[in-house]
Amino acid sequence: MEAESSPFESSEMLASFLASTPSPRSFVAELRGEVGYLAFSGVQAIDRSEPTCGTLMALGECGCRDLFSPLTFDGDGEAEETVKVDAGFLRLFLGFYQRRDLQNQIQELLGNVKMIILTGHSFGATTASLTALWLLSHLQPTASPISVLCLTFGTPLLGNKSLSRAILRERWGGSFCNVVSKLDVVPRLFFAPLASLAPQLHLLLQFWQVAAASPSLEQLVGELRKQNFNEFFSNVMDCAKDAAQSGGGANNSLFWPLGSYLFCSEEGAICLDNATSVIKMMHLMLETVSPASSFENHLKCFEDHLKYGYYTGLLSLQFLKRINTSGLSASSYEAGVFLALQSSGINPQDDNISKPAKDCLQMARHMGRAPNLNNAHLAIRLSKITPCRAQLEWYKARCDESEDQLGYYDTFKEYGASRRESTIDMNLFRLAAFWNDVVGMVERNELSYDFHRRSKWNNAAHFYRLLAEPLEIARYYRRGMHRQKGHYIKHGRDRRFQILDRWWNRRIAVAAQEPQQINNKRSRSRHTSFTQDSLFWAKVEEAKDWLKHVRKERDSNKLGSLLANMKDFEKYANELIARKEVSIDVLAKNSSYSLWAEDWKALKLEFQQPPSDPALNGMDCD
Repeated sequence: MEAESSPFESSEMLASFLASTPSPRSFVAELRGEVGYLAFSGVQAIDRSEPTCGTLMALGECGCRDLFSPLTFDGDGEAEETVKVDAGFLRLFLGFYQRRDLQNQIQELLGNVKMIILTGHSFGATTASLTALWLLSHLQPTASPISVLCLTFGTPLLGNKSLSRAILRERWGGSFCNVVSKLDVVPRLFFAPLASLAPQLHLLLQFWQVAAASPSLEQLVGELRKQNFNEFFSNVMDCAKDAAQSGGGANNSLFWPLGSYLFCSEEGAICLDNATSVIKMMHLMLETVSPASSFENHLKCFEDHLKYGYYTGLLSLQFLKRINTSGLSASSYEAGVFLALQSSGINPQDDNISKPAKDCLQMARHMGRAPNLNNAHLAIRLSKITPCRAQLEWYKARCDESEDQLGYYDTFKEYGASRRESTIDMNLFRLAAFWNDVVGMVERNELSYDFHRRSKWNNAAHFYRLLAEPLEIARYYRRGMHRQKGHYIKHGRDRRFQILDRWWNRRIAVAAQEPQQINNKRSRSRHTSFTQDSLFWAKVEEAKDWLKHVRKERDSNKLGSLLANMKDFEKYANELIARKEVSIDVLAKNSSYSLWAEDWKALKLEFQQPPSDPALNGMDCD
């Protein structure tokens, strides 16, 4: 089994990223080898975003749907839960997005790199996250091989639970790592209604802004002392506790974490990627400070927001630290939980906090099978449905050899009610159920991070799509669904096929960057028994529809458009045939394509004769 890779290989890597974070400017872009860096400062972001922070806004309501289209994608035609982000942070991102200097820098990076790393601190971290989401959305349609990684420090929560789920669905969860210190209040702020914290928050924003730019803080510290921060901390802790207790049943109108979280303390660090566990740990680590603590303790919490350079430096040296192993359990699992508690800065002897923290770590561990175990279980299921696939291959061979010369697609379309075709229909349903489960597990993050990039599964998904989708298209048109909903490609294609298609296109794009690899795999990627475009027959059906309308159309503009569409389809089909990327059933004497080609040829001959209809004057079919 292939080893599962992580984008965060070492603590030294984190230190390098932090060193790339800019001085108090809006953003900094830099190219190092084949890696591009883009860093956003939190200093300028604070003042601009503060008035509208804490209000969730639907992405589709602010003219941003096209910028983040995969996140609002509804492949099943059903209403999705609304994806929302903070209105202030979204406005801040749009301000950057509309800047020509940023766009120029990004385009320059995209043309020269294999990976882009975005980073930011505080409110600037939210701009880095939204920029990363935009880049991922922008690169997805082209199946770009460029990797995107977003590493934030002390970021506030950005959006709701639907945003987190949409990111997991797109397999982007591994592109986000949020570093959060033990006592930093900023990542916990949005659990509470900001209106109730306004006076104290306004001073804190000034404190952080000035502290990042100047060491002279005496006057601001004096102003902070005048505020009642006991109530401030009490509100934040109570709301964080409510969010932790609600767990997976949290209201979709509340803020929710996304990606992985690296919790840092002076004792070490722990990493969690389960959102419910992240919320619980945020609450428990902050519980180590009493709301009624002295102002000096509160000040340490405020200063913690500015100490990420310090914590990352400690993390880089953590492997040199001697760990006290006295009292460790004989169980390696129990010992691991104990050491994780130590690394989080939670005292294992404090049962009020350590016991729920231990339960939280155990919950994160037992949420489900480990991804690699799920991979193995899925491989067993794949072997069990192989006979279904073999039945379809047998059926295709029989159709291609049949004397009626209809071919695979047209035989299933014409004789779908027969006993043999009913058996094939049942196998199609079983295969669809399996691959729907695979896609669902991928979107729920239950499989390894690189599952959809592994050759075994990518090849299997591609083979299934080429074998099964032509029959799904045949069933769609046999039942007349195109007359009710519209043609298959835009209105009938199952989301399952769209996702599997995307996996394959990304693999081809990555392989194109490595000519030696694509040459070695070309014999496997071209299945001569199957038409390489699984949508070919859907395009044939559209071409048949155009041909039918050409004979009836009297509007010269519409007629010209129909003829242009058919010429484009003819060129596309001829190119596939010339490259031998079609199955023999396409060229069968009585196939839908062959009959269309004959009719199209006859129509072109008609157009070469002097037209009796004035609407046909000047029409070019060649």
